[in-house]
Amino acid sequence: MTSRVKALVLTGYGLNCDIETAHACELAGFRAERVHINDVLSGKATLSDYGLLVFIGGFSWGDDHGAGVIQAVRMKKHAGEAIIRFVEDGNLVLGICNGFQTIVNMGLLPGFDADYRARKAAITYNDCGNFRDDWVHMAFDDASPCVFTRGMTHAELPVRHGEGKVVAEDDTLLRLKESRQIVCRYAASDGSPAGGRFPDNPNGSMDDIAGICDPTGRIFGLMPHPEAYHHPTNHPDWCRNRALLRGSDPEAATEVPGLRIFQNALRYISEK
Repeated sequence: MTSRVKALVLTGYGLNCDIETAHACELAGFRAERVHINDVLSGKATLSDYGLLVFIGGFSWGDDHGAGVIQAVRMKKHAGEAIIRFVEDGNLVLGICNGFQTIVNMGLLPGFDADYRARKAAITYNDCGNFRDDWVHMAFDDASPCVFTRGMTHAELPVRHGEGKVVAEDDTLLRLKESRQIVCRYAASDGSPAGGRFPDNPNGSMDDIAGICDPTGRIFGLMPHPEAYHHPTNHPDWCRNRALLRGSDPEAATEVPGLRIFQNALRYISEK
């Protein structure tokens, strides 16, 4: 029997989505292990044992000095080179919410020209001025190199953040567009662009950015939580949706876009 691909799910110091993230990885077919950040910083955890590294959601170090800042500084200093080698070896990195903030602060994203050290963007306070806990619609770029979203055109996922606004200099934003590294954008319920409108765009993110990837498509960060939609009943309208879709499209009634992101990751590793 072939052993399952292992996924390292970070935990510790204010992170609070480790159990559901590990569960989503397991449902997708990974062998998930919840690993404390200290074990990565000290080198006790060997990254080369894993095919997927997940920076999860939560409030690492209480978001002191800004969301994901302290986690990024500590990981970049103590494990930054090991993480870059992990990426260069062809493995996958997923950053969700606080994890997205962290890997942007580390420089893993946007990763222009295979430079995973330089910070080129920021994720800051929501324009609405408060924490958003809601479900949002997203439209995916089918020409994006992102391996996590292959075959996906749209999704509805929950957000829960106070600092989700992606900002960047004009030249960085232009390059993200030209290289199709803007993987997903916030959208209206009919799939049309949010156009910065609240609450379709819950935080005022530039160009409605909900998630970006590096040029290889193997590093992906997004503010919405795919691990929180790993089963049809996670959706607040699941009963209504099932009734509406059952007659016309039975498969759509049970489609779970959050789980598909993890399944795509496993499929990519397995094919590789």
